[in-house]
Amino acid sequence: MRVLITGVTGFAGSHLAEFILAEHPDAEIFGTMRWRSRMENIRDIESQIQLLECDLRDLSSTKQVMERVDPDRIFHLAAQSFVPSSWNAPAESLTTNIIGQLNVFEAVRAMKTDPWIQIACSSEEYGMVYENELPIKETNPLRPLSPYAVSKVGQDYLGYQYCQSFGLKIIRTRGFNHDGPRRGDVFVSSNFAKQIVMIEKGKKPPVMYVGNLEARRDFTDVRDMVRGYWLSLDGNCVPGEAYNLCSGTDYRIQDVLDQLIEMSGQKVEVREDPERLRPSDVPVLLGDASKFKAATGWEPTIPYEQTLKDMLDYWRAEVP
Repeated sequence: MRVLITGVTGFAGSHLAEFILAEHPDAEIFGTMRWRSRMENIRDIESQIQLLECDLRDLSSTKQVMERVDPDRIFHLAAQSFVPSSWNAPAESLTTNIIGQLNVFEAVRAMKTDPWIQIACSSEEYGMVYENELPIKETNPLRPLSPYAVSKVGQDYLGYQYCQSFGLKIIRTRGFNHDGPRRGDVFVSSNFAKQIVMIEKGKKPPVMYVGNLEARRDFTDVRDMVRGYWLSLDGNCVPGEAYNLCSGTDYRIQDVLDQLIEMSGQKVEVREDPERLRPSDVPVLLGDASKFKAATGWEPTIPYEQTLKDMLDYWRAEVP
């Protein structure tokens, strides 16, 4: 089996590659990267996968990679994935996420091949969710509250349209928040963990800078999430359909912060940083993954407390 992971050097992409290497050693793994991609996420597995330079925003570049690989499975994870950046550069988020995916689809169509394709959509698409709509099912209205979320709605519906119009075997996974080792330090839980480790090591004063602590999020360990990505293409999910991947438990960001501080045992002062507040924020994301579980048998297995501990240990190893 030939597997293509777009964005293999990223957080989820690197974990997916590790999962496939461990659980499906007969698979041949190819991954796209850009010339400026940071390589530290795949430093332990780089020799075991085949890296191909590609700018997904360029159709000819994408076609060359697709012809070179001729994949049986495509996991499209490459994206501009940081919500705050989409406020500062909305056009880049829309172009990277929507046009990049469009080029993947067009490259597949040009080859006349029939791979299974998973597209990594997002719970951010649901946006403004009301308490009487919880937990969120796939049928919930999409009310996006950021340019990033709008770009993901575009990807999501483009996947549906290309399945219906051209018969591409596309599975739309709507992943809720996922954390774990190697999570970028711009993301809230990992940022908290890194700040705590810097305090532990005397690299910064015992002050934690935070944004909105009242938001509620449904967290899954990234290692469970990428296992779900793999299962989504095993043939039991219906092409064109959307599937939530989530734990079904929500945490206030305040609770995440409190757990990390307790795990560390540090005494810290917590200060709100206006720069960390968004023009509009999604108040609550709590998902229902029963549709995906019924199709695949997937269940999250790693407790979030373990995820937080592993993030702390990751930063303890990374911060000099």
